Amino acid sequence: MSTLQYWLWLATRAGLRTGEAAALAGRFGTPEAVYFADREEYSLLRLPDGLQASLRDKSMAGVEEILERCDRLGLRILTLQDAQYPERLRQLHDRPAVLYLKGRDMALDREAAVGVVGARRCTPYGVDLARRLGRDLAERGAVLVSGIAQGVDAAAIRGALAGGGRVVSVLGGGIDVVYPPSSADLFEEVGSRGLLISEYPPGTPTMGQHYPVRNRIISGLSLGVAVVEAGERSGALITARLALDQNRDVFAFPGPVGAPMSAGTNRLIQRCEAKPVFGVEDILEEYETLYPVLRPRRPERRQAPARPPRTREKAAERPSPEPQQEQEKVDKKPERAYSTFETYPGGKDFSDDEKAVLLALGEGSMRPDDLAEASGIPARRVLSALTILEMRGAVRSAPGNYFSAPVPFRAQTPQED
Repeated sequence: MSTLQYWLWLATRAGLRTGEAAALAGRFGTPEAVYFADREEYSLLRLPDGLQASLRDKSMAGVEEILERCDRLGLRILTLQDAQYPERLRQLHDRPAVLYLKGRDMALDREAAVGVVGARRCTPYGVDLARRLGRDLAERGAVLVSGIAQGVDAAAIRGALAGGGRVVSVLGGGIDVVYPPSSADLFEEVGSRGLLISEYPPGTPTMGQHYPVRNRIISGLSLGVAVVEAGERSGALITARLALDQNRDVFAFPGPVGAPMSAGTNRLIQRCEAKPVFGVEDILEEYETLYPVLRPRRPERRQAPARPPRTREKAAERPSPEPQQEQEKVDKKPERAYSTFETYPGGKDFSDDEKAVLLALGEGSMRPDDLAEASGIPARRVLSALTILEMRGAVRSAPGNYFSAPVPFRAQTPQED
């Protein structure tokens, strides 16, 4: 028998927990060694009785059925020992032993792959945001990694495909099991233009407990994971947690305070577990110097503000200012209004980081990196503070990732107490 058959036998043993097939192969040296081990060797590992019974079953009937189905469906199979197996997954402690694939070959380790996840029952805002993010990732040459469920997943995939991009969809069941039915067109399109991946053999039904297991592959294949919308108990937060455990970046789109579908993303930002982002450039700036496959960003169009035409007659009618008046205009600078944390609505509730950021901004316009240096606060905490302040209306953003305060703040002086 071939080594592939032993891998399939091992990966399909009943009672295996996530990553245990790979761990057993590593413990015994090869999947063949696991197959030929005896009862005593299994007992020494103190494996559960059910798993030991499954390991003692040496029948290859199920393996032959899997191979026949894969051949009929045109699926490829990768095992841990194959050179094409993604190195990003190989680094995981709970790496899948076997992967089933359908679609284009992709050297994912050399790609700027970004995971996009979010709520299934997302808002129209979430759908639009995910679609635009998928399209923008495609235009920059990044690979989108996601599931294929309705909501954020489907919207991001449709946007990427519309932008001519490449998509990897990781499934919670067999590749031949279309779920949900509303994504049937995406299964077909991603399977032909992108790549479908599953660690489950064809014919495996999609089950709820498969999703948390599947999510580690989404984050594992990605450089970072962007969470578009997520409630307090969203499965997307599981993916974000897995990404952090795998030392991947996490990005989150902030949403309105109190909005149920933004509670999860706002919480990630508040806990400094995610970088707050407002668009694709905030994500890809982390990778564009490392991955030449990314296309240059599109130059920003800057348009001078339109001025109403002024005729010579109107200019002539306007009286010339007296010399003294002109001098006053030059010398006298109008005093700008300031606010303090005691007088600004809700200012007393600002965190220490938020206050430090506002004081550092003053009347100027600064980028987050400059603010971090001026305030002495780490950049990730500065980004979190800016996000909360922008939602409260205390700061505003401008093109080029600059931030300013509509009303500058200053510390309260003793005379003002």
